[in-house]
Amino acid sequence: MGEVYRATDTKLGRDVALKVLPEEMARDPKRLARFQREARAVAALNHPHIVTIYSVEEADGVHFLTMELVEGQSLDRLIPKQGLPLYRLPSGGKNPPREGNSRSG
Repeated sequence: MGEVYRATDTKLGRDVALKVLPEEMARDPKRLARFQREARAVAALNHPHIVTIYSVEEADGVHFLTMELVEGQSLDRLIPKQGLPLYRLPSGGKNPPREGNSRSG
């Protein structure tokens, strides 16, 4: 939920990612609450594969998160519309299923 942009934090002199809640979603109290819950949930996590949230902001009615910028291809280019099969997801060191032994989920 939201659109992500590259930006520069001029106070700290670093590039960041901004996740902006579209205006039509911000007008819906349930969607705005969900956006804020998402921010709290991610901020509570500390893992090398999860971005760090720096702040939750609102300026002139625009709600957005400032987050760690991760260089590389965007996920919409890496993940097909139908999603990834389970064996392609990070496995934490576990082996992928053998041929003919995969599960669809």
